[in-house]
Formats: sequence, structure tokens, C-alpha cells
Amino acid sequence: MSDFVYAPPEGGITVLHADHEILVVDKPSGLLSVPGRGEDRADCLIARLRGAFPTVLLVHRLDLDTSGVMVFGLTPHAQRHLGRQFETRQVRKVYVARLAGRLEPKTGRVDLPLIVDWPNRPRQKVDHAEGRPAQTDWRVIRADDAETRVRLIPVTGRSHQLRVHMAETGHPILGDPLYASGAAADHPRLMLHAESLRLRHPDSGEVLGFSSPAPF
Repeated sequence: MSDFVYAPPEGGITVLHADHEILVVDKPSGLLSVPGRGEDRADCLIARLRGAFPTVLLVHRLDLDTSGVMVFGLTPHAQRHLGRQFETRQVRKVYVARLAGRLEPKTGRVDLPLIVDWPNRPRQKVDHAEGRPAQTDWRVIRADDAETRVRLIPVTGRSHQLRVHMAETGHPILGDPLYASGAAADHPRLMLHAESLRLRHPDSGEVLGFSSPAPF
């Protein structure tokens, strides 16, 4: 990854919902959620949103290469309330991915503990002794011998969880620069998209759902 050059996509950000407490947007692939190290990585999703929403506050992140639905708080109360929902696994997150090869059976769960692979950061790895518990459910949408389109539902929210878990099944996410290799890695982007979020509104307590179709 040492030859990586950050080249974020141009253009505006699609706002899916905004009210007095929360902001929901569709993050494009290739854009950092928050600033990285160095001036060359200052352009990011939250910085772009701050112009129109100056009180925007981070609640969770999506990887640089992942696109899809993200929620932000617009008040400290909303940030705390949403943060607790994520910590206590009350937020339902559903992703769409394209995987190498045919994933079988049609539904299943990966239950493998994860830990940072320190010599190879930001990579994560399975570690049964020291890793933190991590579970991912999958549901196949369609498949052939070359590729599987799948919905992924993370039970836990570990860093790179979906990417490592799918690679461990032998069916890495297509276009993954860290966990795929050969033809599976040769795609214009990581084929992983946060399709939907379901959460409780910090003010009203109403259960709300937000979604964005996968762009691949």
C-alpha cells in the first residue's frame, strides 16, 4: 500500500435525509469518512458536509473503498444517542457485495475473531487466541461459478470485518486491495456497498430506515 495515492472522487454528496438532529448521506467509494494523516488526505466526507451542515458530528465510519449509507449527528445529543445504538448493536446494517466464485450455502454465518495485523496495518486478521469476537451473516442474492452477489449483515462491527470474513470463506470481495489477489483484485473499486441502515431517531424514538441502491 506504500504506492497508494489518494484521489478522492469529485462532485457533491447525495443527502438522503436531514432534520434537526440527524443527517444521512450516501458516501461515494474512494472518499475518506474523516481526514487522514497529511494535507493530501484532508478532503473527506465530513469536511465536505461541514459547509452545508456546520454542526455535523461523526457517529461511525465506512472504509475508504466502501460506498453507501452513513448517518451523522447534528447535535451532541444525537451523536451520543446514535453512538450508543451502534455500541449496543441496535442499528441494523445491511451491505451488498460481489464476491469471487460461488458462495455456498445460500445463507450462513462467519464467526471468526479478529485483531489488527500490526506489522501489516491496516490489515486485520483472524486470531482465535487474542481476537475480538466477530460475526457476519450472509444471504446469497444470485450466484454462478464466477461470482456471487450477496447481502452481508454484520452482527458485530469490527474494522474490515466483512472483508476479512469473506476472504476467509475463500470468496473475497471483488476489487479488495488488501484481501483479494489476482483477478479478484482487478476491479475498478471495492465491490462493497452499505445498502441500508435502520435506527431509532434520537429525538422522537421513531424507528427509521434509510437505503441506497448499490452502484454496481
